[in-house]
Amino acid sequence: MTLLAKLVAANVAHPPKWLPDNMVYLTIMGSDAYGVSSDSSDIDFYGICIPPKTVVFPHLAGEIAGFGTPITRFDLWQQHHVPTIDGRQKTYDFSVYSIVRFFQLAMENNPNVIDALFTPRRCVVHSTAIGEVIREHRKRFLHKGAWHKFKGYAYAQMAKIDGSHERANPKRAAMIAAYGYDVKHAYHVVRLLNEIEQILTEQDLDLERNREQLKSIRKGEWKLEYLKEYFAAKEMQLEAGYMTSGLPQKPDEEGLKELLLSCLEMHYGAIERFRSPAGAAVALISDIEAVLDKHR
Repeated sequence: MTLLAKLVAANVAHPPKWLPDNMVYLTIMGSDAYGVSSDSSDIDFYGICIPPKTVVFPHLAGEIAGFGTPITRFDLWQQHHVPTIDGRQKTYDFSVYSIVRFFQLAMENNPNVIDALFTPRRCVVHSTAIGEVIREHRKRFLHKGAWHKFKGYAYAQMAKIDGSHERANPKRAAMIAAYGYDVKHAYHVVRLLNEIEQILTEQDLDLERNREQLKSIRKGEWKLEYLKEYFAAKEMQLEAGYMTSGLPQKPDEEGLKELLLSCLEMHYGAIERFRSPAGAAVALISDIEAVLDKHR
């Protein structure tokens, strides 16, 4: 029984009923994946599931694009502060994506989703054959657009540092009082810059490579002024790295679509018959004729 199935059985996690049996990938994220967790750190999970085929191919449920009420889509199930069932004083945070949404975000080089594909093997708590295929092909998602995404996320963390005094909860307020700024946001700034540097120069990603540096930041050993100087210098360096990177300029959308369809076929069986409304109609006529033939 998977971790999520156990939590559902214990009535502490509440995903859609079909989801636990259709998980293909679940990995620990956050500070555990970056090698900087502490005993008080909660545990973040990112996962991939495959919804019922009528959700992925809504025409199978009779939906006509542009007419009537569309069927309910599924992109993401999230639940925060899920209690553990092993007595530990921690909680779990879950973010489980539809495989279609996950592929789209990965193709856009969303930093959190990209990280989920490059977590250390020790962090992967559940992976089916489909999950392994996705991890095996994870480098295919990377392209130069990653620079803009990761830089944007780093800028957002810097903005949170500048505005955290006004919005800090008691735990963050104590951190700011001790170090003069929010060191958790600071370590994410540097982490994001480190990651995009690896992606641009090596076309690969090791989330734990800079863990000692990140631990130092979390301990408050970096002054805020030094952090800002580091950010400015690193940004200039990475702008140059973006220009010379060997990564493709944009994603191979057609190739990733074929990979997605291959994964769906592994789960559903042959999908050619219902990939399109026309294909579904032909398949339905064929099935009807087969039934009629038995009674002729």
